[in-house]
Amino acid sequence: MTELLTKETFLQKVFNYEVNKEWKFEGDLPCIIDFYADWCGPCKMVAPILEDLGKEYQGKVNIYKVDTEAEQELAGAFGIRSIPSILFIPKDGEPQMAQGALPKHQFEQFFSEVLKVTK
Repeated sequence: MTELLTKETFLQKVFNYEVNKEWKFEGDLPCIIDFYADWCGPCKMVAPILEDLGKEYQGKVNIYKVDTEAEQELAGAFGIRSIPSILFIPKDGEPQMAQGALPKHQFEQFFSEVLKVTK
């Protein structure tokens, strides 16, 4: 299950960059954030993969999406210059960014190595 984030929900669920200067993850589960746009072809290729992963990793990983057209401030805060850009956020530790339309096996590799979760 993917959830669309606005700036307001991002500040609550992921990182309140208006309050914290240092990275401080606000979530209970590791998460990924797909920075996308409706007109982006590669983004459309990633969407069904994320839906599948959301079902397979339900209760272990939250999958969020940020529409870079509607949430330009959020995209700017993370220096998003190309889409899709996927931010992998472990429960503890620093987030890592990947760019481009990743195949499912690469997402699963990031889930295992960066987020430290398995099915």
